[in-house]
Amino acid sequence: MPALPETMRQIVFSGAGGPEVIGVERAAVPQPGAGKVLVEVVAAGVNRPDCIQRAGSYPPPPGESAIPGLEIAGRVVALGEGVEGLKIGDEICALVGSGGYADYCLADAALCLPKPKALSLVEAAGAPETYFTVYDNVFTRGRLKAGETILIHGGSSGIGSTAIQLAKHAGATVIATAGSQEKCDFCKSLGADHAINYRTQDFVAEVKAITQKRGVDVVLDMVGGGYIPKNISIMATEGRLVQIAFLQSGVVETFDFRPVMMRRLTLTGSTLRARTLAQKKAVADALRENVWPLLDAGKVKPLIHATFPLDQARAAHELMESSAHLGKILLLTGK
Repeated sequence: MPALPETMRQIVFSGAGGPEVIGVERAAVPQPGAGKVLVEVVAAGVNRPDCIQRAGSYPPPPGESAIPGLEIAGRVVALGEGVEGLKIGDEICALVGSGGYADYCLADAALCLPKPKALSLVEAAGAPETYFTVYDNVFTRGRLKAGETILIHGGSSGIGSTAIQLAKHAGATVIATAGSQEKCDFCKSLGADHAINYRTQDFVAEVKAITQKRGVDVVLDMVGGGYIPKNISIMATEGRLVQIAFLQSGVVETFDFRPVMMRRLTLTGSTLRARTLAQKKAVADALRENVWPLLDAGKVKPLIHATFPLDQARAAHELMESSAHLGKILLLTGK
């Protein structure tokens, strides 16, 4: 491969605020330490946590850079000490703690997965963050099984579109919520059995009707706030509520815990970014075994709504925060 440049472009935030704080600067190309690889980034995913970080509410974990970006796809161009199983030139996608919005990015070798055979490198950049999050929360924490019913809020988002596909492939009945008829149709095109427009329909009443008042076995929620008691009201006995974000609020003013006891419900949730490398590697290993064959065969895939050049990250964030997208938003470096 050609010699690496000394400098690269990277996206920075000039402070906490809206998309107007996003800028581009040049910086030295980083060098991989032990257990890490340097990746020439082809594409990087734009995710809601990036916007929350930009707003000042989701700082990078200790030891990570302030450069945003949690998932990338590209080519391995340098190996750190002790790296095994990867070589220069390998096409991979990776979950990263930060730094994805750049021409080059460091990644833990343990969190690099091969580019799925059915995907381009650009498409592969839309896989790590959503597939790590969905697999761990829906199947490990939510314990979803064939024959069960899952309610997926935000069904047209990157997380939602991934969850619909994986849950349907696992043999579950899938109910999704979304904010327009177009988004509901999108959810159904991915395999959702039912799609509820939460702007015009009461999702609690609709779920009760769909399940004949039995309720759902798993709820995947990123809304929080007033949705929390509503979610609990439509959970079947032994149901599991999995909370992965709080677009409204993490606080509920009043909460009746009796249904949790009476129906033996499980309330759980998680974040991904601050976990240890060993914990993230366990998810990567499970994905490699259970999900990557599906991606290789084209049975599931990340749905890409829009791509932007790296230096148009501001426009990408504006689209993300508009919630007008169906699926993933990516930044392209031109590599």
